[in-house]
Amino acid sequence: MVGTEGNCVAGRWYVGLLLHFPNRADNGSTGLPLDKRPLGLLPLPSCLLLASLSQSAPPLPAAAAAATQDREEGIGGASSLSLPAPGETQIRRPSHCCGFISFTRAEPSPMAKEQSGSPKVRLPEFQRMRVTLTIGVIGLCVASYILGAWQGTSNSINSSLINTKIRCDDPISRTTGSTSVRSSGARLDFRAHHQGGFNESSLVSEKFPPCQLKYSEYTPCQDPRRARKFPKKMMQYRERHCPKKEELLRCLIPAPPSYKNPFKWPQSRDYAWYDNIPHRELSIEKAVQNWIQVEGDRFRFPGGGTMFPHGADAYIDDINALVPLTDGNIRTALDTGCGVASWGAYLMKRNIITMSFAPRDSHEAQVQFALERGVPAMIGVMATERIPYPARAFDMAHCSRCLIPWNKLDGVYLIEVDRVLRPGGYWILSGPPIHWKRHFKGWERTEEDLKQEQDEIEDLAKRLCWKKVVEKDDLAIWQKPINHIECFGSRKVDQTPEICKSKDVDSAWYKKMDTCISPLPDVNGEGEVAGGALEKWPKRAFAVPPRITRGSVPGLTPEKFQDDNKLWSERVDYYKKLIPPLAKGRYRNVMDMNAGMGGFAAALMKYPLWVMNVVPSGSTHDTLGVIYERGFIGTYQDWCEAFSTYPRTYDLVHADKVFSSYKDRCDIAYILLEMDRILRPEGTVILRDNVEVLVKVQAITEGMRWKSQIMDHESGPFNPEKILVAVKTYWTGEPAQKQ
Repeated sequence: MVGTEGNCVAGRWYVGLLLHFPNRADNGSTGLPLDKRPLGLLPLPSCLLLASLSQSAPPLPAAAAAATQDREEGIGGASSLSLPAPGETQIRRPSHCCGFISFTRAEPSPMAKEQSGSPKVRLPEFQRMRVTLTIGVIGLCVASYILGAWQGTSNSINSSLINTKIRCDDPISRTTGSTSVRSSGARLDFRAHHQGGFNESSLVSEKFPPCQLKYSEYTPCQDPRRARKFPKKMMQYRERHCPKKEELLRCLIPAPPSYKNPFKWPQSRDYAWYDNIPHRELSIEKAVQNWIQVEGDRFRFPGGGTMFPHGADAYIDDINALVPLTDGNIRTALDTGCGVASWGAYLMKRNIITMSFAPRDSHEAQVQFALERGVPAMIGVMATERIPYPARAFDMAHCSRCLIPWNKLDGVYLIEVDRVLRPGGYWILSGPPIHWKRHFKGWERTEEDLKQEQDEIEDLAKRLCWKKVVEKDDLAIWQKPINHIECFGSRKVDQTPEICKSKDVDSAWYKKMDTCISPLPDVNGEGEVAGGALEKWPKRAFAVPPRITRGSVPGLTPEKFQDDNKLWSERVDYYKKLIPPLAKGRYRNVMDMNAGMGGFAAALMKYPLWVMNVVPSGSTHDTLGVIYERGFIGTYQDWCEAFSTYPRTYDLVHADKVFSSYKDRCDIAYILLEMDRILRPEGTVILRDNVEVLVKVQAITEGMRWKSQIMDHESGPFNPEKILVAVKTYWTGEPAQKQ
């Protein structure tokens, strides 16, 4: 075999049979012929083939060079291929060995002419040079391929997304003009290849205008104007009444003029900006009780309450003297009629997280104040429907002069508390009628009336099989039994309330309350905790929940639970790379719109934030009970409707495959508008979904004053699931909009 000579430094390469087809392109995406394509753009197999052929292909006869010359000069057909005669050689060289490869015709080797086709002696230095050249070309190919893949992978977000401000009078095009899609360095475009079944309105680029300023505190499903149309009996008018499709607002809820970012936690527990919630009513109405005070341009929250005017801290210490709150057994609490949620706010330093709720009533914006302070809360009421939480969710429930008629309506409200209270959990009552002998004059009620009310509550608690733990001063505490063996065994046949025949105790989305006792899971002995005992906090967060170990949630196993924890730990680590402020206290109120088993919340435990874990109603797996057994809080929700909260109450919203789930159920533009409503200015959104879904979602957000990027999946660019990260820009309403 005749050897070939190469010298990369001198720019001379010798290539064999491949050069007979200089005009042929491979199936790569560039459309350039292989001999005209930059090395970095060559597919790796083609690049390696080029290197191997340059060394291993037999030399072409000299006659082929002449044939090639004739073809290039127009002599003979351009597509014809003449076979070389024996002893003839064709040699070509590239103009550069490391950049764009373009080939030119080279003259036959002088040695080939002298040898006249006779075998050539292979010299040792030529052999070494050939090996060196082969290794060098292969190395360049591999390096180019790796470099190209690395450049096409995006792993961080432009820092300008994190802090963005605009004025309300800026055109929307200015706020969205810099919106970009990043996955492999260029804008993603799947319109020619992926067809989704989206509502038509989501396919059209739409610019959403700001709503009128009067809607700055709009709560669609708890709108006081709509509430007037419903009966006041059993507080029905305070329940959720969502607008019909034709009543939905297709505009952006404005922040009040001069809106400021809330104080950071823990300072936010005690302070809020007046401009963000311009309501002085509570500071006047509850002045004696120390709920809230106005100090210049801000509110101060001394921690007072109706039954704890000296502060929630001292009040909680009184409870702790009667029931241990700091040993890890009590983790989740429910506060009914919470006011500004000071009780829940001060429980946090004792590692107890509280779901506080109150209606939108004459105490204007009390839940909004709670969320502005960084304290978990929802708009809600004890009325005709179950509160939206699963059975056996809370370790402790609390009512401090919440004005709920516990002894009326066949005890339906206390029965509902029994449903959501964990076996062995506590119910704490302060205010009327407790300690009525001291307070009856201040309450402007008769002694007889108050005594009767307390007697009826005591009797109902006994029929629920609760045990009264203690009554001291203004506090009374009852405890739910750990199982129903003793209770049901000694129960009379006609005793009320009856035991519910249905075991569907977790359903709580638009489901009417029952006047029967929700049955606890079966046990094997009197000392066994129904449904399974829970670990102490914080071990509880990662222990396999009893609902999973007992197979109460079909399809979930301990192995899947552990895998889910690992998965979300990796995902949150990736989020921290995409959004560095996530690990630096930038976010306080976080919502997970499709929480699964609560893995996202668990992975964020070490940061100073809390997560509202939402399980969509009608999910394949009802996992909200699992989330509560882990020591987290959450609620049920249908995302075709508005959430029970005020505008601008969450710093970070996370949604895993929410849009894939809802794209055939309702217009996803309204889901995005709802996300915009509850998100604070300069708040962040993380959406995980298939890339074709996210591209269409991003097209909608471009008309919502968001800035966004589509990022690769944490596993790399080849995963069809992507991550859209968006920031809501800062803008406020104009005072003139009031007209």
